[in-house]
Amino acid sequence: MRANIARPAFTSGLRGRVLVLTLAALLAVAIPSTAALLWIVNATVEKLGTLFAEKQILFDRYRGLESLMREVSLAETVARSPAILAWAADENDPEKSERGLAELEHYRLSFKDRSYFVVLDGSGNYYFNDKQNTYETARRRYTLSRENPRDGWYYKTAALGSGCYLNVDHDDNLKVTKVWINCIISKGAKQLGIIGTGVDLSQFIREVVDIPQVGVQSIFVDRNGAVQAHRDPRLVDFHSLTKDLKAKKTIFALVDEEADRAALTGMMAEVARGEAPVRSRFMTVSGRETLVGVGYLDRLGWFNISLMDVDQIIDRRLFLPIALLLATILMTAATLMTLLFKRSVLDRLARMEASVMRVRAGSFTASDTDAGHDEIGRLSRALEEMARAVGDNTDRLEAMVRERTETLEHLAHHDPLTSVLNRRGFEGAFAQEQNRALRTGRRTALALVDLDDFKTINDTYGHQAGDRVIIEVVHRMSAVLRNYDICARWGGDEFILLIADSSLASLSAIAAKIVSEIRAAPIELNGAQAITATVSIGACIVGPLETLSSAAAHADAALYAAKHGGRDTFVVYDPALHGQTGHPTLRLG
Repeated sequence: MRANIARPAFTSGLRGRVLVLTLAALLAVAIPSTAALLWIVNATVEKLGTLFAEKQILFDRYRGLESLMREVSLAETVARSPAILAWAADENDPEKSERGLAELEHYRLSFKDRSYFVVLDGSGNYYFNDKQNTYETARRRYTLSRENPRDGWYYKTAALGSGCYLNVDHDDNLKVTKVWINCIISKGAKQLGIIGTGVDLSQFIREVVDIPQVGVQSIFVDRNGAVQAHRDPRLVDFHSLTKDLKAKKTIFALVDEEADRAALTGMMAEVARGEAPVRSRFMTVSGRETLVGVGYLDRLGWFNISLMDVDQIIDRRLFLPIALLLATILMTAATLMTLLFKRSVLDRLARMEASVMRVRAGSFTASDTDAGHDEIGRLSRALEEMARAVGDNTDRLEAMVRERTETLEHLAHHDPLTSVLNRRGFEGAFAQEQNRALRTGRRTALALVDLDDFKTINDTYGHQAGDRVIIEVVHRMSAVLRNYDICARWGGDEFILLIADSSLASLSAIAAKIVSEIRAAPIELNGAQAITATVSIGACIVGPLETLSSAAAHADAALYAAKHGGRDTFVVYDPALHGQTGHPTLRLG
């Protein structure tokens, strides 16, 4: 009875403490929550700004550029005109020249600027006429020269290959500044010249770049980033084609950070490859965080870049009512849900977390299980079952890993065909034997065994027969060797033997025995065929401090002598009877 009276009081007091702690927690998280809200606002602004940037880029792409695209299409049409092609191929023909110039005059009236120019590659002659028809009787204005730097635009444009290219330039001969449209005249793979027209730069800027928008600045650049159109003429890079890259006025000079310049280069490459119509990113431009959007005008070979000051475009004060509403909802919900959430969820999850930590520490024994019938109870029981399963699987996996490690270790050091050591395994065995020889003072011998005419066996009977011969040779050599000697496969049909506690006499005896055993009986290939195999052996006594490379070289020299001595024999290398540069004195078996 006393317990029943005490419990409500305790519950009431705990509820009050939880409520106080909840309020304290709300106050404690006020600062980081405010920071989080600001971050959300900034992220939202950035997202809205990014969406705006994409729309702005697409808007800039078509705003006022339709007329320029029309000029490009018209210039391409002129460049493909049969009359122009015939004239460009044979400029000195009066009839073709007359038809070509007449064709130009016809199209001149269709160009917006009422002007055209053409350069014929054969002579380098530059023809031009303006909207006033000033040069009706003298349309050939001058002749281009590779030595004249101002004519570099032609040769650099021609080097770009077929197509149309734009260039902002001031023509010193014609005294005009325009956006020039340069289209290659070509017949097949042969370039015949360049034809095109121009658009007045100031008119282009008024129509495309200088439209007033709050917080938005539009710029057009070429493939190298050189500024081709900007509301500030001082930033436009004139003579882009003929300038060195370092001397150009580029968009990259407006960006403050090197990382942003690299990012801008990547964005330009992405849109140029067609991976996305628009790319945008925040960068620092002239000391201010600016949203930079990039699009590509493939027909013009230009990039349209929009610089947007998001703070001028989007007023952050619009988010204040949302912030107040969210704060009110958060406090109310926290007050109402704290007790229920703590009792129904947090305490039970804490017990489950303790169980998980025990499993994480490697203890897979049974833990406290939640008896509830809801999701947490089912999850707790599933966790217990999983812990037991993980424990069983862990034991099995550890056993499998040990077995697999042993298998891989064996494969790494043994030849898969013969199961004897491979080159890597032999190197380790040689090092161990040399260490033992240093301790005991006993000498070690090395022998290289090479199958005679093995290629003939492969060519005549096939590689499977060759493998059968190799396996049998290893079997016969292993029968001759002592249990502490080592046989390894050194190469395709070459083996290397490490003979411990050896002398010149015992080495010769073992080598002779191997030669004899290999020759002694034919080797059956497939039940119906058999061949007699022979081997040649080069052997040497290994010095206490000698390396495997040096010893193998001595044995190889002896093997060479055995091969040239008629094969089916052995030769022992005798270092006492020759110098470093002389041929080895060899002992024949």
